[in-house]
Amino acid sequence: MLKRLDKIRFRGHKRDEFLDLAESPNASDTECGDEIPVKIPRTSLRENDELRDPAGPGAINMASGVQDFNRTESDRLNEIKGHLEIALLEKHFLQEELRKLREETNAEILKQELEKERQRRLELEQKVNEILKTRTEELPTTQQPAKPPTQVNGTDKRSQMMCSRVQKWFYDKFGEYVEDFRFQPEENTVETEEPLSARRLTENMRRLKRGAKPVTNFVKNLSALSDWYSIYTSAIAFIIYMNAVWHGWAIPMFLFLAILRLSLNYLIARGWRIQWSIVPEVSEPIEPPKEDLTVSEKFQLVLDVAQKAQNLFGKMADILEKIKNLFMWVQPEITQKLYIVLWAAFIASCFFPYRIIGLAMGLYAGIKFFLIDFIFKRCPRLRAKYDTPYIIWTNLPTDPQLKERSNATVSRRLSGHEKVQTASSRSYVGSGAPTGVNKDEDSSRFHTTKRGNFHEVFNLSENERPLAVCENGWRCCLINRDKKMPTDYIRNGVLYVTENYLCFESSKSGSSKRNKVIKLTEITDIQKYKVLSVLPGSGMGISVSTPSTQKPLVFGAMVHRDEAFETIFNQYVKITSAASNSES
Repeated sequence: MLKRLDKIRFRGHKRDEFLDLAESPNASDTECGDEIPVKIPRTSLRENDELRDPAGPGAINMASGVQDFNRTESDRLNEIKGHLEIALLEKHFLQEELRKLREETNAEILKQELEKERQRRLELEQKVNEILKTRTEELPTTQQPAKPPTQVNGTDKRSQMMCSRVQKWFYDKFGEYVEDFRFQPEENTVETEEPLSARRLTENMRRLKRGAKPVTNFVKNLSALSDWYSIYTSAIAFIIYMNAVWHGWAIPMFLFLAILRLSLNYLIARGWRIQWSIVPEVSEPIEPPKEDLTVSEKFQLVLDVAQKAQNLFGKMADILEKIKNLFMWVQPEITQKLYIVLWAAFIASCFFPYRIIGLAMGLYAGIKFFLIDFIFKRCPRLRAKYDTPYIIWTNLPTDPQLKERSNATVSRRLSGHEKVQTASSRSYVGSGAPTGVNKDEDSSRFHTTKRGNFHEVFNLSENERPLAVCENGWRCCLINRDKKMPTDYIRNGVLYVTENYLCFESSKSGSSKRNKVIKLTEITDIQKYKVLSVLPGSGMGISVSTPSTQKPLVFGAMVHRDEAFETIFNQYVKITSAASNSES
């Protein structure tokens, strides 16, 4: 449609070549025929005489002028006709668009529904008004016959007034409490989470530290009492506690201490300077919060907070998992002890009075807290042998430890099955174990990795196995800057430390050539290393220099870099010192 309009608009000569439409003759569509009346301009007498004279000098010029005028008039009329056609087509086009819009919006249907709703509302209003009128008419008719009996029976009127007064008084006194017990649907409110902000993060960390300070101080004071940090204070507390338990005043003593603590807190809040602590409090300098942090500072802040949160959540998870495994019989020999103690306590509570049971428990708690724990903390060997609660708690496994044990047992079974199959060719494996060693000790002699026995993967002797600190190894990547190929330049794997070697196991499947074994006595230098100097912090790598490499080998991307460095360095010092002593 639009293309057709454009064709019609630009038909014929340009619009600028014609005269204005106001000067064109008035004509309708019916008058635009083949015979077009021409408006002849007025001429003077001299011009009339020249026209009448056919042989006049300007006859030829006049005829040509009349023809040109007729042509211009016809062109004007054609243009007007074209404009009219365009206007009609545009009108038709706009009508079609309007019809389509009406069909889409359904304005008429909405108007009809609106009218219906108005009629319904009017009908409802009329019905309500009629009902109100009928009620107002019925009220005086019912009240008029009710007057005589009220006059006759005065006691009924008094009783009704008394009942209304009692109801009003009851509602005024207890109406608010009755309204509180009305059941209402619970509103599910969704808390909006705040976006991550470095400033908000530091503020929340400081708030957590300030909020946990009273609890940490209380725990420090208890440990100071048990460690006899102040001999006079611990002796006085021990005497008072044992005397209170012996006379049955343990509960009043704790309540009195709570009241005393609240009283001191009240005086401190009033401005008094009172320090009631066994361990002297160390005031830490408060750093003012920084308004604008750089990108490196924000990154370092996030790393610090993530590390603290990781360690805190790990400790909490270990405690909860140990409690769960204690009650779920994961270690039957440990849970059996708890089971026997609970049965003994149940039987004692059934036959002995509560005063004797409380006295026994109080005396045991005081002796354990003030005397036994003090001896066990000073003598770790005695604690490891005779401190039953400590032994139970340390031997309780967590879920990751159980998973590692199950994986180790499966790998040991697989390796034992392979040894049985290859016993004819490798008889020294079966006969190498001494006669006095049982099966459990024999199976635990060889440490296993994901690909088999440790000494077989690295071609070492059977006595070489990872230290207790790194039984599972440290995940890292080996950067060998002597190599030029990308596949040899960086390798992902696990780093182990034995008594004499530093072993790196590549995670990619293939031959053992991709693994790296470094003898500790061959190491010339070991340092902490920062792979990318752009990142904040001290880095996550360790560089090891040997005579066989031109550039130091770098073990990067280690999460527990400090722990690995201390283990490697201590073992390196131990081996080198032993070698120097043997030589001397």
